[in-house]
Amino acid sequence: MRRAAFIAAVAALVSAGAAGGAPTPAERPAPQVAIFYYAWYGTPHADGAWLHWGQGENEPPRAVGSNFYPARGPYSSGAAGILRAQMREIAAVGVDTVIVSWWGPGSPEDARLRPVAAAAHAVGLHVALHVEPWAGRTPETVVEALRGLAGLDIRDVYVYDSTSSTDDDWRVALTGLTGHRVFAHTSLPGKALRGGFQGLYTYDVLVYDGTSFARMCQSARQLGLLCAPSVGPGFDSRRATGDPRVRERRDGRWYDHMWQAAVKASPDLVTITSYNEWHEGTQIEPARATDGGYLSYDGAWGLRGPRAERAYLGRTAYWIDRLRGIVDATLGVRERAQ
Repeated sequence: MRRAAFIAAVAALVSAGAAGGAPTPAERPAPQVAIFYYAWYGTPHADGAWLHWGQGENEPPRAVGSNFYPARGPYSSGAAGILRAQMREIAAVGVDTVIVSWWGPGSPEDARLRPVAAAAHAVGLHVALHVEPWAGRTPETVVEALRGLAGLDIRDVYVYDSTSSTDDDWRVALTGLTGHRVFAHTSLPGKALRGGFQGLYTYDVLVYDGTSFARMCQSARQLGLLCAPSVGPGFDSRRATGDPRVRERRDGRWYDHMWQAAVKASPDLVTITSYNEWHEGTQIEPARATDGGYLSYDGAWGLRGPRAERAYLGRTAYWIDRLRGIVDATLGVRERAQ
């Protein structure tokens, strides 16, 4: 009897997932691409103080909390001109959606969400949320907060550190939420299904090296879930946090490796970590060579100087086309992003 009950329960979960998750292979549209974006930077001129650039006891503008130095210099995410330029840059490489880091109602990132969304929509980008673990965050408060964002045309929601709450709590809270596809931060499709999520993503490009992507996406499809593995160029947060762990970029070879793994997994979406998380060194936003011991993109795919500053944007355009099957595998960095 217990075995029969277990089989029935699993079947019910699979049925529930299939009803609201991934489409069948015949119905599946071309894979989409989304990129994680951070709107938390500030300058004294625009915001009254340096925001985030001083992480790790650095003193901007000469010293910033990153092992790389932005080509734009330390900027304000609240500056309209910066937002417009960044969104145009993201759209130009073929990305579909900007996933905005969001720390809940009333946070500084919440105040910037609407301007970011407006700038993204102006160039044809969709907007999604990366729900960060704010103080007091629960599945219930997340769902309540999402309902308060009606009108921003946000469909996809990625919940970072979703495993900090139980599967049962997530399933109960998400049952009444409509109009959103919610992705769990996990590589375990069964766990995402038990939590009532519609999909899953990995985000962390230090822990996840791509070797599990094919298995993860195959299992997700069997359970009717959307699979959105995360790719990134590397990881280096030594200057910002002191974390000694490093994922070397290897002149772009690591980015290629992760993209290859994602493409082979036949995902529903590919998520990119990240456009501008400078603290962790996962950014593909242009960086420049400068004094002060900063790393640069020089050498990536054989590029140097000003061309190297935009190397990761160009390679992203190339891999997006590969994902969609519209570019020859022998082509190099796309000129449109140079």
